[in-house]
Parts: sequence; C-alpha cells; structure tokens
Amino acid sequence: MSEEWPLKRLMTEVVGSGTKSAEDMTREQAAEAMRRIFDDDPDPTTLGAFWLANRWKHNTAEELAAFTDEMCDRVEYATPDADPVDCGANYDGKGRSAILGVAAGVVAAAAGTPVVVHSGDRVPTQKQDAYKHVLDELDVATELTPQDSAEMVDETGFGFYYQPAFNPAVADLFDRRDQMGVRTFVNTVETLANPAGASVHLGSFYHLSFAKKVVDTFEASETHDLDRVIMFQGMEGYDDIRPGYTKVADWSADGTFDDFEIETAEYGMDFEEADLHVDSVAADSARYTREVLDGDRTDHWRDAVALNAAFRIYAGGDADSLDAGLDAARTAIDDGSAAAVLDDLQSF
Repeated sequence: MSEEWPLKRLMTEVVGSGTKSAEDMTREQAAEAMRRIFDDDPDPTTLGAFWLANRWKHNTAEELAAFTDEMCDRVEYATPDADPVDCGANYDGKGRSAILGVAAGVVAAAAGTPVVVHSGDRVPTQKQDAYKHVLDELDVATELTPQDSAEMVDETGFGFYYQPAFNPAVADLFDRRDQMGVRTFVNTVETLANPAGASVHLGSFYHLSFAKKVVDTFEASETHDLDRVIMFQGMEGYDDIRPGYTKVADWSADGTFDDFEIETAEYGMDFEEADLHVDSVAADSARYTREVLDGDRTDHWRDAVALNAAFRIYAGGDADSLDAGLDAARTAIDDGSAAAVLDDLQSF
C-alpha cells in the first residue's frame, strides 16, 4: 500500500520548512495534493498554508505538470474540427491597459488562423477584466457550454471557452482562492487547461525563466501533446505584447527552444505602454476593438492589434515570419474580413 501524503504532512515534511530549506514534491505527492484540494479534503488553514509555502518555494515543472494533469482529468474538453491557437491569458485580468486579444484573435481568424481564448469571471486575486468582459461588452455570447464554444470556433474561426463550464473543479475553488489575498499556483495551472485540445499554446511571461518552466510543464504533462508553445513579455502579465524591447520564447515539439528579442517599433508599434492605458478596461477595449475592425482607426490601436494578430498567425504556422503575419493581419482589417468575423460572433 502506497504512503498517503495529506497536505498537513507535506507541509511538515516537504514544502513548509522555509524558502531555503523547503524540498520539492515528487510527482506522486503533487498529484495527491491536487486531488485532495479538488476533493475539498484539507482544512482551510492547511490549504492556505500549503498554497503560500508553494509560492515562496517556487514550484518545479514536474509539480506543475502533476497539478495540471489532475486538473485536466476534470476538464470537459470540446475539440473543434479546426485546430486553433490556444490563448490562455492570466485569468485575474487587467486593470490599467486595454485587452487587445479579442481584436487580435478576430483579425487572426479572419486571416485564416483559428484562435481560442478562455477565461473565468472576476478570478481571484485581482478579479479584474479578462476576455469574458470584453466579449460581453461586444454582445458576444460567453456563458457557453464547451460544445457550443467548439461550434463557435468552427463557425467563425474564433472561440471563447468559459471556465465555470469547462473547468468546474477550478471554478469551485473561488472562495478559498479569494481568501488567500495572493496568487497561487492555481493561477498558473488554470491557464494551461487548453479546453479546445489545440496543438499550439500562446502565452506570456514576466521573465524568460517562467516561459521555460511553462514549456517544461507541457513536456512533463501526461495530458498535453503540443506541437508548439510561443510566449512573449506581456502587458500586466496578459497575452498582449508590451511596446518596446520585448523577449519572445518559441518551442517546438522537436525539442527546439529559441528565445529572441524584438523591437516592436520595427513592426509598427512605435509608442509607449502608457498609450495603451484606458479608464475602463472592458468598455474601452471593446470600443477600440470595434473601431479598429471597422477601419475607423489608423493610429497606434490599429498597430497594436495588427502586431498581436501577427503573433497568433505566426504561432499557428500560417506565416513564416512576423512580417508575413503582419501583412496578413493588416489585409484582414483593410478588406473588411475581420469586421465580418466579429459580426458572425455577435450573431452566433
């Protein structure tokens, strides 16, 4: 009979001794911990201590993969016929700058690269605006079943998956996470659910080491079998490229891992982060989305959307360079294709 590792024992004997002396969990220990968390087994005090100990210890990719696989065992997957680029931005959202991913995803879809985005609704700890709230402002249906989301992808090229519908096990942790007051490893793991079963993941990072850890997590996962992971330094941790000097990480299933730097000004984003700040994230993001797609803007908002769309087109393998992706994105805006996709989404 195998040993049991309740969270209190893991705290005492493995992860809870401090930032310097804490040990890493085995895959089996991490998997058991996540099972117990989903089963509402630990005392709330123990759970909070466990989450905090893992925050100061820093989880290994092996631990994150175990957490991810336990989560994915509880995810309701709905795979569209299309193979989209999976965009799992930070679910707790943005509070200062516009969310560009809806506009960028719609433009990429119009250019022939299907895109899936997913988020919850006011996820702890920030509980700020995310994909759902921009789509709500645009009158696009968001509280969909996973199968409806898959049909949305195949009908329009763009799809939204709603966390409480496809990942209820994580959604049920809302109250406990809200009481923590700080982010936990759940904030990382939930973005890796990949509810559409996509072969490409697009994400963001603050530091390049985190991008490598995400790649290693996907490689160690027994659930996921990705062809490509591409990540960049995002604004507010979101999957929106920040203006200026930006690092990019690009991994392929053949084991190739490249990181490189770009100057976004060379691709049209010749402005500062402050130029993307807004007063009302959801409402202003929706307004700029509609104006860019309708061709009513030729300023920095259009440039930012086009470059973010180019990354999605490039990630999906439909352009062999960012320059080619940028050309495709601009064409999709200029010929009205992107506006037509948004109209289709509003009618879905």
